[in-house]
Amino acid sequence: MPFGKYKGRLISDLPGHYLNWFAREGFPRGELGRLLALMHEMDHNGLRGLLDPLRKRG
Repeated sequence: MPFGKYKGRLISDLPGHYLNWFAREGFPRGELGRLLALMHEMDHNGLRGLLDPLRKRG
């Protein structure tokens, strides 16, 4: 995350309440907004586990 309270965190590590706030207030434009919206959908639908195989690659 490039700004705010969670600056420096991976988008996949942002808490659900923060993603919900963006969903209510509006996502930023561009790629960041698309990624935040996607992460919100994943969180809302309980799909965060889909990212686990990607995390194990590092």
